[in-house]
Amino acid sequence: MILRYTLSWFILVFAAIINGAIREAVYKNTLGELRAHQVSTLTGLILFGAIIWGLSRLWPLPSAKAAWTVGFIWLALTIAFEFLFGHFVAGHSWSKLLHDYNILAGRVWLLVLIWTTIAPYVFYRLNNHPRS
Repeated sequence: MILRYTLSWFILVFAAIINGAIREAVYKNTLGELRAHQVSTLTGLILFGAIIWGLSRLWPLPSAKAAWTVGFIWLALTIAFEFLFGHFVAGHSWSKLLHDYNILAGRVWLLVLIWTTIAPYVFYRLNNHPRS
């Protein structure tokens, strides 16, 4: 089960790339870079939520521990991808990559990392403890 979810992380990467491409092509010039980043973060959270909900229905996680394990694996993969791909493939400087972590400057990327980490557990709980 953990392997399936680990490989499913690539679905999240694909969704994030599509989300970013839409931001760049459709509304970045109209909203400006910061607002576009914030809107893209919100749409990314919604998109990730829909994908993770679907995965949780397709492959129900067996325990809260498994859900947290998946969340932390996805967190590690996301951060590694962001920094390794961003620096060594895309050629971004380390300071540019760290810029999205500055919540005081309105950069809300941390919300994506938090949601990616906790969403498997959130959907595990919702699937296993529905309201009456």
